[in-house]
Amino acid sequence: MKLVQCTSTSQDGWLSLRRELWPESPPDEHLAEMRTFIEQPGRFFQLVAYDADRLPAGFVEAALRTDYVNGTDSSPVAFVEGIYVAPSYRRRGIGTLLVAAVVTWAKACNCTELASDALLDNKTSQAMHRALGFEETERVVFYRKLIP
Repeated sequence: MKLVQCTSTSQDGWLSLRRELWPESPPDEHLAEMRTFIEQPGRFFQLVAYDADRLPAGFVEAALRTDYVNGTDSSPVAFVEGIYVAPSYRRRGIGTLLVAAVVTWAKACNCTELASDALLDNKTSQAMHRALGFEETERVVFYRKLIP
């Protein structure tokens, strides 16, 4: 596997992998967010993993957060905003490689904690996080009330 840092919205595979992870978002929203990441390299870090044939196998996006991050004690905190490995590449250590690269970046940014999240019903993501060495810190249910 080769990990390549994303420095362009046309990075091969980045958009298509994002659309697999977040299919509800239209391509223009993905591209706008990707541009923001590229424009702020001191705050965001993103990689695509490629197989030996240069086919995209997975990606990770991370950010430095200075606001409160649930379950953490420090600031800034490196936060995995998104991680995805295509189904045919899973259980080959790609997620481990991607998170290790984020940890290296986070250390260079003087972070002592790496955080992430997963939806309560996303058992696959929760299992992946545990397998990658994350520990669960809390569970939260969000509420809203419309104001007339």
